[in-house]
Amino acid sequence: MFFVIFVVRLIIQMDITAFVRELLFSHDCVIVPGFGGFIGNYTPARIDKSTSTFYPPVKQISFNRNLNHNDGLLAGRVSSHAKVSYGDARNIVEEFVTGLRRKLEKGEKVVFDNIGSFINNQEGNVQFEPDRSVNYHLDSYGLESFRFAPLEGYDVRKRISKHIDRDPVKRASARKILWRAAVIIPLLALMVAVPLKTRLFKSKIETFSLNPLAKAEFEENKEAVDKGIPEVIIKAEEPSGQQPVPETKAPSVESNVSYCIITGSFKIRHNAETQAGMLAKEGYTPEIIEGPNGFYRVSAMKCAGLNAAEGKRDSISEKFPGSWIKKIN
Repeated sequence: MFFVIFVVRLIIQMDITAFVRELLFSHDCVIVPGFGGFIGNYTPARIDKSTSTFYPPVKQISFNRNLNHNDGLLAGRVSSHAKVSYGDARNIVEEFVTGLRRKLEKGEKVVFDNIGSFINNQEGNVQFEPDRSVNYHLDSYGLESFRFAPLEGYDVRKRISKHIDRDPVKRASARKILWRAAVIIPLLALMVAVPLKTRLFKSKIETFSLNPLAKAEFEENKEAVDKGIPEVIIKAEEPSGQQPVPETKAPSVESNVSYCIITGSFKIRHNAETQAGMLAKEGYTPEIIEGPNGFYRVSAMKCAGLNAAEGKRDSISEKFPGSWIKKIN
């Protein structure tokens, strides 16, 4: 029975190097307790210009005898593979290291297949020689170094040719195209600039306002203008749910008639009073007029004539867009 156990342990000892190789593919450091640690050193892909050879990324192995503590990595792998307890696996690794040291003390060379070889030097220290034919970098699996033939006799200057067009007909045609472009481009720019400088394409109602209380009135007035509702200024009343539309047509001159400039129409009286306060700060004489359907109109001022009212409305509309003229008797 003792002999069988010894044989099994001996077989497992011979396979320790296989466990070390397996762990080096997935770990950068594998320690053999009591002996030393194998370290994977990464080297990126490179080109040897002297030999015209491409080399893939590689992880080569070095050895550090000072890394000899037991981190449990190797013993744990032996335990899971051999189906033995962790203590037995640690004893197997220790027996394996004892055998290595005996061989080295006798001057024998110890070889770890596909990893490297060990030998004691003249000072009695362990010297490691790595096997550089094996690449432990998984991303380089299947990649090998290869040589390429350098390009000879290739002159990039021969690939450049200058073509000078000496055809007078083509040169004249090019001049004609440039002359036409020089004439047409300014004309197009002028055609674009003129409408922007005039009021031909501007909306009758400005779309911006510094007065937040006139926003609702402005939107309803603009909607009425977009639908093509005729603008009449005499006795224009708000329909249910909609505000009156600004009106510009001048009626016939009547006696004892005055005109007030309405800057807003509100359902809530507080909003009307707020706008009236704003008008008072601007120097106007505001007045709140009760309109139909419970609306409160804010009049900035009253004018005796339509022409005067239209002039005042234009100046008031700069700060209160959407203002309109209301005729009162």
